Amino acid sequence: AFMLIFYRIPGAAAVLSIIIYALITFALFRLIPVTLTLPGIAGLILSTGSALDANILIFERLKEELRNGRTLAQAFDLSWRRAWPSIRDSNIATIITSLILFWFGSTFGASFVKGFAITLALGVAVSLFSAIVVTRTFLAIALDLVKHPENHLKWFGI
Repeated sequence: AFMLIFYRIPGAAAVLSIIIYALITFALFRLIPVTLTLPGIAGLILSTGSALDANILIFERLKEELRNGRTLAQAFDLSWRRAWPSIRDSNIATIITSLILFWFGSTFGASFVKGFAITLALGVAVSLFSAIVVTRTFLAIALDLVKHPENHLKWFGI
């Protein structure tokens, strides 16, 4: 509800993106197969937070670009380009940390650490895809559907 109230159309795109993220993640969990233990659920929740964080970074950047006088199309493009380095770096760092945790879990026999590492790494990889590809696609479609989007900036959280 927060995303819908605070970000409006981008928030709706984020909610749809998170639903797709959850479907892809659970499909991967079934495919691999991953047993969801308490640490695994913690990894899933943490990666869901990562997906939301990426969307919030992009949307805040979008609002900033609009406040700086850019058109909605310019702000849309710039927000993704300027938020991407932060999103990429944080997700890569999390995946590297997950690989280290997986290795330590394998070496020292702590299977619960391995479960956390697997669910976190998979979830973060899928969240990166959902934030960058899925959300962007949904917002591009929304921009195409709205006639004269500059007249409706309030729909974009401004």
